[in-house]
Amino acid sequence: MPQPIDLLSQSRHESLSEVRTLLNNARRLSINYFPSPMDWRDEVLYFLLPDRFSDGKENTRSLLTREEIVLLRNTDTRSDINWHDWSESATRWQGGTIKGIEGKLEYLKRLGITAIWIAPLYKQRVRKDTYHGYGIQDFLEIDPRFGSRKDLIELIAAAHNKGLRVILDVIINHSGDNWGYIAPGAPLDEETKYPPFKPFPNFYGNPADPDMKDWRTAWRDADEKTFTVSAPSNTADDAVWPKELQNFESYTRAGKGSLNDNELENDHAEHKRTDFEDLKDFALDNGTTLSFLCDCFQYWIALTDCDGFRIDTVKHVTLEEARNFCGSILEFSESIGKRNFLLIGEIAGGDDNQDFVMDYSSLVQRNMRAALDIGSARIVLEEVGNGRRHAKDYFDGFAEQSTGFGSHRSFGSRHVSILNDHDHVFGPKIRFSADIPDNSPVKDYQVTVPTAIQLFTLGIPCIYYGSEQAFAGPAQTQLRWISEWKKSDRYLREAMFGAEHPREGHDLDMTTQLTNLDTNLPAFGAFGVTGKHVFDTGSPSYIRMAVLCKTRAEHLILRVGRQYNRQIRAGGEFEFPDAGKLIAWSRILDFQEAICVINPTNENHALQDGDVVVSGELWSVGTTFSVIANTAQTAAEASGQTYTGSHPTGSTVAVKGKGVNEPAFIEIRSIPPAEVVILITQF
Repeated sequence: MPQPIDLLSQSRHESLSEVRTLLNNARRLSINYFPSPMDWRDEVLYFLLPDRFSDGKENTRSLLTREEIVLLRNTDTRSDINWHDWSESATRWQGGTIKGIEGKLEYLKRLGITAIWIAPLYKQRVRKDTYHGYGIQDFLEIDPRFGSRKDLIELIAAAHNKGLRVILDVIINHSGDNWGYIAPGAPLDEETKYPPFKPFPNFYGNPADPDMKDWRTAWRDADEKTFTVSAPSNTADDAVWPKELQNFESYTRAGKGSLNDNELENDHAEHKRTDFEDLKDFALDNGTTLSFLCDCFQYWIALTDCDGFRIDTVKHVTLEEARNFCGSILEFSESIGKRNFLLIGEIAGGDDNQDFVMDYSSLVQRNMRAALDIGSARIVLEEVGNGRRHAKDYFDGFAEQSTGFGSHRSFGSRHVSILNDHDHVFGPKIRFSADIPDNSPVKDYQVTVPTAIQLFTLGIPCIYYGSEQAFAGPAQTQLRWISEWKKSDRYLREAMFGAEHPREGHDLDMTTQLTNLDTNLPAFGAFGVTGKHVFDTGSPSYIRMAVLCKTRAEHLILRVGRQYNRQIRAGGEFEFPDAGKLIAWSRILDFQEAICVINPTNENHALQDGDVVVSGELWSVGTTFSVIANTAQTAAEASGQTYTGSHPTGSTVAVKGKGVNEPAFIEIRSIPPAEVVILITQF
């Protein structure tokens, strides 16, 4: 039976006519595509930036140990690194590759990951530091700094062989900085970088406006030095590809305005027409532009056998454009046998925006499947996870009658839970563990708390790369040297693989960038360290997350059951506890109940007790709940110790209570700080 790799051509595609032939072959040849999962709630996603994850050379470097990390936290001054240079390196290509990701599939599988979401891999401009992948120059090619189309096909095939799925990142709102604005009378090598925004229906070059008609738009060449207003040559690094996008009518040409207004129902709102900084806005209402982009991304499904898309900047396209794109992608994926292709929308602007777009796109069957939970709920999750906020605030967000995202988060399958990501649209731009004091005894695994909440509450959980290693940036003793700490995206994007230096500068040609390193800068390594990788399968956070992911995979109730936040009695009345106190909730499916209990810890880092309410309607006094996971036990046994604490795996607790004005409850005792216990009734 034909495989996706059989569609691969040796040469790059310059035109969509070639792509359409390939798509027809995919439909006609009965290619053996990997099937979609029945329910994406069964999956655990892992989001990574390919430039920062792995270069495949970790076996040539030593592991950065926990002992070394603790030593760094107790070091006041470091002579081995220049923090200004380290921060500068964060803006550069570091050297991660597709082959590097393939080499770490077993690392991810052992963690319990079932689906990998990879930031954009498409070809960027040669002389731009868009290592993040969102400045596309060729929509039909892989950036050689990441690898090749063949590498991506082989990565996804290898992932499928391990039972892992792969989600690609796509962009339909904008292209890269592939052309410039030229003011009236200015030579072609003098662009106006950020001309002010022009409201609809105006644009730069508008023949109907005397002030606009003499403006020109001109294509960039590969060297970023000259422009041309004529059709580009066949040089792969010039302008934009495929050639169907080499038409200025495919672009809004409205200049740079605000990205922040929230008039989602206004198809011509400023946030929908502005360039995204220097990334050029597509005119998706052109009639052909959206169709061209649909062809481009259907191509990647057919060629690579990927399992879903994360759609960037959905807020900045119209609702109808988003829905039409989703419909086109889902119809194609269904036609080749992928019946539940995942489409996740990044909808910035807060919970209300996410709710509005999801409600609109759900008017038909073929629509966006889920939204990233990047609004205020992400911040609440962080604050609950570090013991500074009531857990009830997070659980209240699931209520169907709540405002904002709650009305569709309550379905579970329609939201992807996020703790950290690559840009933090809301809140400080640092990772969760960076905000935990360096002298905290649970610094290396406090991140288990919010991750457990993600894994065992309604939704599709997504772990951001490095969270399983409790990435926290430089030691807090060093922060006085770090510019824009908490304000810049760069501090969310450390490299895991331990390079000594970043790639050679983007002002040089591609061959030089691929073969040389910039020895004037240190690599942007995790914890401010270069030359040592951090793929530690024995780290405190990794081993705890792994057992929780395994527990989730083994018990359907923890993925799809109904959810109830539970009151707890800790010496007084039954109530929803204060911040930093025990957190407990139930998942109920059919005639079974699971209880998740977490000690989120507080400044005292004390053991915590409580009587946890269970379903009195289902259980009589004496019914037993069995412990199926205990992270403190897992950690002890991983370090070679005998676990002597409370609630070991396999032990039981009996239902009590049900007296006058007393609910049914189970007694939970001596939960250590930042640890998790999961219990379940047995049939």
